[in-house]
Amino acid sequence: MDWFPLRLSLAVSVAATLVTLLVGIPIAWWLARTRWKIKQVIGVVVMTPLVLPPTVLGYYLLLLISRNGVVGRALEGVGIELAFTWRAAVLAAALGSFPLLVRAAQAGFESVDRQLEDAARTLGRYEWNIFWSVTLPLAWRSVVAGTALAFCRAFGDFGITLMVAGNIPGRTQTLPLAIYDHVQANAMREANTLALVAIGTVLIALLGVGRFVRLRY
Repeated sequence: MDWFPLRLSLAVSVAATLVTLLVGIPIAWWLARTRWKIKQVIGVVVMTPLVLPPTVLGYYLLLLISRNGVVGRALEGVGIELAFTWRAAVLAAALGSFPLLVRAAQAGFESVDRQLEDAARTLGRYEWNIFWSVTLPLAWRSVVAGTALAFCRAFGDFGITLMVAGNIPGRTQTLPLAIYDHVQANAMREANTLALVAIGTVLIALLGVGRFVRLRY
């Protein structure tokens, strides 16, 4: 049994979750606090990766990061290749999991009592300091839950990853792609083993986060 797909999937999922956190938390906070009318439009755009076919997302992402794409051409000029590499798998996983984190974090930020933030402002706190000392500590459970969901979604991504990273054994073949290959080759024993490993990994992640939240509570 080749365990490279499992190791790659774990690495990709962790990296994608970090990317999602860095990008998603500010957007979630903005959506929870802004009163601009464009908020609804941005919210819909954020959620589209959950409803669009993965092949559609993968197709347009590939157009963007390929050698002829705007991003791919710019990065190639500095010696960075994205398409059909593990980096593309990270982008694919982050794109698919992004809405789950944003939605959960936004709900957490919206549940924070605004009067507590206003009280911090009267003490001369800046917005950045208020976020770290008041808003995030009160909404951390929602953020942690969204992070766990994002990790599990990234771990199981198939369609977007296949489109932009390919299915190259030993390079870009993640666990879901390896399961698909084994089924196509009628290697059901290997496919079942990897499928059980995938289920176990997701359950451990979700149960571990749930236990962590209960202990902190």
